[in-house]
Amino acid sequence: MKKVMLVFGTRPEAIKMCPLVKEFQKRADEFETIVCVTGQHREMLDQVLKIFEVTPDIDLNIMKQGQDLTDVTVRILNGMRDVFKECRPDVVLVHGDTTTSTAAALAAFYAQIPVGHVEAGLRTHNIYSPWPEEMNRQVTGRIAAYNFAPTPLSEKNLIEEKAMGKIYVTGNTVIDALHLVVNKLKEDAVLAEEQDAILLNAGYDVTRLADGKKLVLITGHRRENFGEGFIRMVTAMKDLSEKYPEVDFVYPMHLNPNVRKPIHEVFGEDLTRPNFFFIEPLQYLEFVHLMSKSTIVLTDSGGIQEEAPGLGKPVLVMRDTTERPEALDAGTVKLVGTDYDKIVTEVSCLLDDAAYYDTMSKAVNPYGDGLACGRIVNVLR
Repeated sequence: MKKVMLVFGTRPEAIKMCPLVKEFQKRADEFETIVCVTGQHREMLDQVLKIFEVTPDIDLNIMKQGQDLTDVTVRILNGMRDVFKECRPDVVLVHGDTTTSTAAALAAFYAQIPVGHVEAGLRTHNIYSPWPEEMNRQVTGRIAAYNFAPTPLSEKNLIEEKAMGKIYVTGNTVIDALHLVVNKLKEDAVLAEEQDAILLNAGYDVTRLADGKKLVLITGHRRENFGEGFIRMVTAMKDLSEKYPEVDFVYPMHLNPNVRKPIHEVFGEDLTRPNFFFIEPLQYLEFVHLMSKSTIVLTDSGGIQEEAPGLGKPVLVMRDTTERPEALDAGTVKLVGTDYDKIVTEVSCLLDDAAYYDTMSKAVNPYGDGLACGRIVNVLR
């Protein structure tokens, strides 16, 4: 029996790795599945584990107040070294571009344990955009024995870099996760009603969306946008909400003060507006529920660029670069950066021009069919 350890620590990693955990657990006669979490995102990580009903076997619980990237890296390296001494898996699976994934991959390399990199091969080719994610994924890609690339373009990036490990195009596990959650909400009316109640408690009443009312869903937390970039983004959002009083704008605010400060600078201390709703951060389940009801998604996130097109939602990305150019080529995503004029123009076009909207919303999602986890498991069989 092959011993497989899946290591993750942030909310985005958990969303994309939990369906893979469940797929391995279905094959208990072939795999011993060990789940190790670092706790890099503590509360948000725990929320996702609960949704997917995944219980970690090992929890490093590394987060402390005031840590920087060096502190996080050192604590994960030390923690994983001790884990590997006690439990030596046949393969360690990490995900994407976080400090958890790179530090865990490095620790496995030091222990001479093969690494599988889920969501391998994404690139902007600019090590400072996004920072530190771009360098994280490049480092992990050099270590990996198995590269599970979500798209042919990711595969091409790895081939051009002469990746040492084998490369498999699998699709992205985030689509597997999305399908699991959307089906859960469709099949369970009580669960959907619970999400409506949670959203109402967070500050937004989804019954406002009756009769075809439009919703612009906003997320923003990327550190390279902190400062003037965020001011421009938030100013554009404010002006759009005043230009379109009949459209609702909903912004689940990240807890980081670098996100909340510019919001207050632009909107003032009182954030109450008739059609702009600043709400508290959402768990994955209610966020997917709200995203499914949205008209447009305005974001600087990575994963949402893959998820929203799976629901037929156009995505405007408030970043200058993206490691997911497949969505740009497919037409499901457009880059607007933190440019005030671009943000206002593109949102306006999508709200005003039905043909323009349909072109983006009906484009085929390039990130997969929801069967990525099965393909990864079959490789390791």
